[in-house]
Amino acid sequence: MGKIYCIMGKSSAGKDTIYKRLLCDQRLSFKTIVSYTTRPIREGEHEGVEYFFCDENQVKRLSEQNKIIELRAYDTIQGIWKYFTVDDGQIDLGKQDYLIIGTLESYLKIREYFGKERVVPIYIEVEDGERLMRAITRERQQARPKYEELCRRFLADAADFSEEKLKAAGVEKRFYNRTLEETEDEIKAYIVKNTRNGKGR
Repeated sequence: MGKIYCIMGKSSAGKDTIYKRLLCDQRLSFKTIVSYTTRPIREGEHEGVEYFFCDENQVKRLSEQNKIIELRAYDTIQGIWKYFTVDDGQIDLGKQDYLIIGTLESYLKIREYFGKERVVPIYIEVEDGERLMRAITRERQQARPKYEELCRRFLADAADFSEEKLKAAGVEKRFYNRTLEETEDEIKAYIVKNTRNGKGR
């Protein structure tokens, strides 16, 4: 049986870059689970790649069909943004391993839905000062930088990924992202050990 590997971490910890690198490794043969969001699409993003971008009417319809596995709502400077995972036929753990990016909250909901033995957390850390510098650099590249939202996310991360919550969720293994290459290699070794109970493919 396959597993879902859930990459987590505070904003600007390098999750997106590491996620893309792991997907490119053909030896891991990961499939993706594209999440849904009501937030506006950002410059450089594509429908059905980073997310499925939808409106509140679509959220309501999926909820009525009992297809939403987990949903998170954030009160941002631009309004309420929702991020959620849908049981829409993308996932078949009988045949495949999957790689996703999520929050601690989404990890717990997905684990509850599929079972603890099927969902593996990968928590990435970066020193807070370094994360803030990365976040500012990335935001400056946007056509319309939203620094207030950046600050909100940065502060929210401290609560969302508090040591108490990580401990309660049973997230013990940490990957400290000093360099991408080092962190990528460490995570790959961890995945190979865990994939299909360490028996390989």
